[in-house]
Amino acid sequence: MTGSLSTSTTLTAAVVLLTVVLIAYGGTFVLKVTRGKAPANELQRSFYRAGHAHAGVLVILGLLVNLYVDLAGVGGLWRTLSGGVLWAAILMPAGFFLSVAGSDPQRPNRLIALLWLGAASLVLGLVCAAIGLLTAG
Repeated sequence: MTGSLSTSTTLTAAVVLLTVVLIAYGGTFVLKVTRGKAPANELQRSFYRAGHAHAGVLVILGLLVNLYVDLAGVGGLWRTLSGGVLWAAILMPAGFFLSVAGSDPQRPNRLIALLWLGAASLVLGLVCAAIGLLTAG
């Protein structure tokens, strides 16, 4: 299988797999927050948990989408836009974490827009990957 992956897919996978180390490290922070060993209000605790969970799930989904698209020979715009899934893995957690930054926020700040931008990127990436897969060949 190694020989059938494109160089760009292999490189992307390597970089994304290294980000899992950062996600795991972030999990230690979330654990401190949930145990009360790092200051956070209830809004922050819930957003930190959601951001961490979304990061992990979306990285795995992004890797799978990238793999399927590459192995199926999807090209052009469908291939490019399917990368939106990996962009969502950055944007959505950033929206969760950055929108509640600060001391005792009572509601998310304007950076919550990153969450919605990530959601749009996710939907676009998934739809384009699916169309690309259905029309490949």
